[in-house]
Amino acid sequence: MSDLTSMINIGNEMAKKLNTVGIDSSEKLIELGSKQAFLKLKEAYPQVCLVHLYALEGAILNTEFNSLSEDKKRELKEFSDFLKK
Repeated sequence: MSDLTSMINIGNEMAKKLNTVGIDSSEKLIELGSKQAFLKLKEAYPQVCLVHLYALEGAILNTEFNSLSEDKKRELKEFSDFLKK
C-alpha cells in the first residue's frame, strides 16, 4: 500500500485526517474517490472546505489542485455547496 503523503497535494496534516476516517493508503483514496473521502472528512472535521475537496481530486488525478479544469472545479463546488444545504 502506498503512503498518502507520496500523493500530490496530500501533506502530513491531510494524511493524518484521512487516516482517522479509515483512509490509510493512496489505493483506498483512489478507490473511494474524492467526494466520498470528502464526506468522511466533513463528518469528522466540519471545518474542511472546498479546497480540501480540490486537493483530494488533484491527488487522485496526480495534478496540482489549482490545475483542475474549470468544469471539474465547478462540479466539485456544486457538490460542496449541496452538502451545505
